[in-house]
Amino acid sequence: MDSAPATTVLVHSPYLGPASLRPLADELDALGRPVLLLDVRVTVNAAPVHQRLIGGFADAVEDSLVEGELVLVGHSGAGPLLPAFADALETPVTGLVFLDADLPAPGRSWRDDAPDDRMAHLKSISRGGLMPRWDRWYAPEELSAMVPDVRLLEEIVGEEPEVPLAFLKEPRPTVAWTGPCGYLRLSDAYRRPFATARDLGWPVRELDSHHLAAASEPASVAGPLAELVAELSTR
Repeated sequence: MDSAPATTVLVHSPYLGPASLRPLADELDALGRPVLLLDVRVTVNAAPVHQRLIGGFADAVEDSLVEGELVLVGHSGAGPLLPAFADALETPVTGLVFLDADLPAPGRSWRDDAPDDRMAHLKSISRGGLMPRWDRWYAPEELSAMVPDVRLLEEIVGEEPEVPLAFLKEPRPTVAWTGPCGYLRLSDAYRRPFATARDLGWPVRELDSHHLAAASEPASVAGPLAELVAELSTR
């Protein structure tokens, strides 16, 4: 008798909310793939953000009462935290998938690896120790080009939390992960971590799309993601 397929656990970026991944979750569900979409926004509004995120993630998974093995999928800024998320769970984790995301950098902060001018810019536009919401980092026409559906874009923007600037200076957790990993690239901005994943021998997939393709083009993302999850589940 075949075992039940692993549940795909979708973790949104710390700068966004579950609406950014909900269309993808719906598409996976339509394909008959077990899926769990989390909401960890409440954990990112105060420092230490990493510790709060990890604890909130574990609580959300436990509260879901999901059974069987899990494959964790982290979008964007959630990617570097996937090993720590896996380590925080009692439920077996079969693999990790980085969805247009940076790779783990244990002990290093975002500021350590970012250009000086990028950090200076974010500091200059922060107020009261809080960064501006994610959509304000972009011109309005850039966002509408990525998500033409006005209602969906409004929902995504409406969920964005205000994240402390201190988050960028916090060292990332030093948690080792020796299990299988995969990478799904959506946008040009993540060609470097995609290339690193490919060179490491991970199973990879890539789309010539944009960072919010999971929201606006979920069918194109669901297929290759489901393939990666299935591949990691058999390793």
